[in-house]
Amino acid sequence: MASEINEITVNYEEEGVLLVKELDKEVLTKGAWTTILFRYQEYDRTAEAFGPEKYTIRRYQKRDGQYLSKSKFNISSAEQARKIIETLSRWLEAQSE
Repeated sequence: MASEINEITVNYEEEGVLLVKELDKEVLTKGAWTTILFRYQEYDRTAEAFGPEKYTIRRYQKRDGQYLSKSKFNISSAEQARKIIETLSRWLEAQSE
């Protein structure tokens, strides 16, 4: 568990092997409920290499001084990420008219 936002990561190791490698993160909201967008890669044991970039949006609740993971949404592909970007851009553009 993390007590500070900058300590929150999606890096994940098992038996000394890094299986999920965080490439970047962007804190979208701060406070009692924190939302972070992560860019990461997963290790493919068969290929012995990290796979394509993936993205995940995670929500954390700060309780008793610790950030607890509460929910997540994994963006499964670059194509899905592009569709999300296009849709949100279209909605925001329509909203500003």
